[in-house]
Amino acid sequence: MKEALFVKQNAEKWKNYEALITDSPDELAQRFVDITNDLAYAKTFYPKSKTTAYLNGLASVLHQAIYKNKKEEKGRFFSYWKFELPLLFHTYRKQILYSFIFFVLAVSIGVLSAKYDDRMIRLVTSDSYVDMTNENIAKGDPFGVYKQTNEFRMFFEIAVNNIFVSFVMFVSGVLFSIGPVFYLLRNGVMLGAFQYYFFSKGLGAESILVIWIHGTLEILSIVVVGGAGLVLGHGLLFPKTYTRLEAFKRSGKDATKIAIGIVPIILLAAFVEGFVTRHTGMPIWLSVSILATSLAFMVWYIIIYPHQLVRKLTIQTQANSNNL
Repeated sequence: MKEALFVKQNAEKWKNYEALITDSPDELAQRFVDITNDLAYAKTFYPKSKTTAYLNGLASVLHQAIYKNKKEEKGRFFSYWKFELPLLFHTYRKQILYSFIFFVLAVSIGVLSAKYDDRMIRLVTSDSYVDMTNENIAKGDPFGVYKQTNEFRMFFEIAVNNIFVSFVMFVSGVLFSIGPVFYLLRNGVMLGAFQYYFFSKGLGAESILVIWIHGTLEILSIVVVGGAGLVLGHGLLFPKTYTRLEAFKRSGKDATKIAIGIVPIILLAAFVEGFVTRHTGMPIWLSVSILATSLAFMVWYIIIYPHQLVRKLTIQTQANSNNL
């Protein structure tokens, strides 16, 4: 599309965005998304034009309107969770899907390896852990490991470890996305062998009801962080019309937002593991409820809600364009 036609089709809308003041967070977010989309298009096809400079300035104005004072910093936090992070999930849904596929493949490898070689579980965990678990099974308390440490200490140690592992997985994306794939495969194999071990002992259903109370949030968070690592490397591998450095800066910014955005869920998973999972004798209905709620939330927030949000913003944008 020629620049003159692009300007003609959108000029009135841009002027309205400048002239019409609104305090609605939803409206501001919609305008910001719309303008940044136009800006991205202009940067691609008219990188040095006055149109691009104008849109860059307008985007800055809208950005400041959303995040202009301390009082609105709370609104920024809310807006981040309501709009920005879900939109990033949708934008990079392919990378998150690839991360999930790599992880599931690795889990399958771990299960098959443990099935045909009973030494596998000792390789991916440790001899001491397996011996301790065997002793707990003989005592009639197979998941006693979750009761051996004080709740606060367990929560802190698990949270620190999981955040560190997630950080390493994310940062390793600079290795052209090879690092996240490696860590996804390693963690997936460990999980597959670990889970098969309990099934081989006739404790499959019980292990799901106990371990996956916290594991649902923890594992899916790892998958998302793996996706963030793939996003980080995406700019280096596929710069498109940008320079490789500029593409890396852009992908790095978005990947960092995704990785940071998932930290509260990692902390929640650690809290559940430290304070809730230890109650291995809880009623089945309660265990199933916690597990199902965790799964439903993750699927909704990472997949369903972002799709609904993009659809809503698209409809609003089309309606505004038709009214001009």
